[in-house]
Amino acid sequence: MSQESESESTYTEGDLRNTGMQLKHDREWDYELDRIIDAIEERDAEKVGLQFPEGLKRRGPSVADDLRELAGDDVTFMLSGQPCYGACDLDTYLMKRTDVFVHFGHSPMKNTDKVIYVPLFSNVEVLPIMEEALETLEDPEETEGVGLVTTAQHMNRYEEMSAFLEEHGYEVHSRRGDDRLTHEGQVLGCNYASADVPADQVLYVGGGKFHPLGLAMEHPDKHVVIGDPVNNVVTVADTEKFMKQRYASVHKAMDAQKWGVIFCTKIGQGRWDQAQQILENNDDAYLITMDEVTPDRLRNFDMDAFVNTGCPRITTDDGPQFHKPMLTPGEYEIAVGNKPLDQLSFDTFHGTW
Repeated sequence: MSQESESESTYTEGDLRNTGMQLKHDREWDYELDRIIDAIEERDAEKVGLQFPEGLKRRGPSVADDLRELAGDDVTFMLSGQPCYGACDLDTYLMKRTDVFVHFGHSPMKNTDKVIYVPLFSNVEVLPIMEEALETLEDPEETEGVGLVTTAQHMNRYEEMSAFLEEHGYEVHSRRGDDRLTHEGQVLGCNYASADVPADQVLYVGGGKFHPLGLAMEHPDKHVVIGDPVNNVVTVADTEKFMKQRYASVHKAMDAQKWGVIFCTKIGQGRWDQAQQILENNDDAYLITMDEVTPDRLRNFDMDAFVNTGCPRITTDDGPQFHKPMLTPGEYEIAVGNKPLDQLSFDTFHGTW
């Protein structure tokens, strides 16, 4: 099986994934080439599609070279150039035109024989950062335990993480959130249901701050500790800056007359019923269908504000870059006066397939 080194991607200043920290460990991924070759042989495949998330697209040609050497000259490998931000973001055009379609970097969000999911488990050791995190977690004798969550890249170490906490006296609470999640204890950038456990504190083991910030927003009663095993840094999720940003966007949109309602056409991101409900209750709302929602694409629409029913990360990651306020559905209800300001909450995904 082939493995490649990969470093952190660079994000914009306003991006919640920008940790401001430097990479301290080389990261290697297992591309599971043997499993892909087995599928090619079983299906007598002639065309194989390969889809990588944004930060790993540059590794695509090397992986294609390795597969080409193993598969032979009769198999054509095609790299998806479409943006990819998660397991919900499949290149359906390429998928329909290939015999085998491989999606790298995420775990399955829906069971299907059409897609091979390669989660790209990380080689980074997690116990050193968990050892350091013990100093930030509440004492096991003074709490009801700890919730444990991580991302797909570190799920291969989940049992090891859980055992470590138990050895240090913690009762570990874990669950599989809902059908959008593959593993027990897994969180996505849009779904934190696995953190809905009877514990006052949650340890998130993984890189970046978006996942734990979203978790802290959805579970404001919990103390959320971030253990980043790649950068070897322990921090506590602080939602104050994020909340101020969202409150400011809602206030700016309160005087809006014309609303653009974004419906995302990506296979796992479309919330049609939610978009329809907004349209039915607002004569000055206009449906805008888009595959890729970017500030440039919306600049040509003469709207006072937008409400995004697609991926929540579009609003939270890129919200400050849009020329007009970009709100979540819940924030929209506050802006038009249907809900009070104190009901502002984090937007998450449940279902949509």
